[in-house]
Amino acid sequence: MIQKNTPLKVVLKLAAPCRCNACNHGCKFGSGSLAGDDAKKIAEFLGISEDDLKKDFLEDVELFNKKLLRPRLLRDENKPYGQCVFYSNEKGCTIHQVKPLECKTSIQCKDYGEELSVWFMVNYTINPEDPESIRQYTQYLKSGGKILQGAEL
Repeated sequence: MIQKNTPLKVVLKLAAPCRCNACNHGCKFGSGSLAGDDAKKIAEFLGISEDDLKKDFLEDVELFNKKLLRPRLLRDENKPYGQCVFYSNEKGCTIHQVKPLECKTSIQCKDYGEELSVWFMVNYTINPEDPESIRQYTQYLKSGGKILQGAEL
């Protein structure tokens, strides 16, 4: 059972890299948030500066009152969703080796895939010191959101 305090190395072992259709599906409608040194690793992989990465490939997103970066979405007609800038219909994820942590933990072909996504959310987006973040998390839970052991209010 995945809990809030499950170590990252255990989570990454559970979320073994996958390129199946179920896991690639999300890349066609969104992208995962960066955490830690993701930007540095992606920039090095692409052979560009972090500033150029941010300017050309990333966008700001706010989740649970926290500002994060994610790969830019290629949207049609101002829709709120779109394909990840790093996703290719022919090749899949073009930065698979260094993809953002949220992408690494968002596998959908395993029965615990949703728990991995919630693990990222409670460990990297929700700020327990921010009342607005907690208010939004409360709304998420009240609307039927999944809760992990250790991530109760």
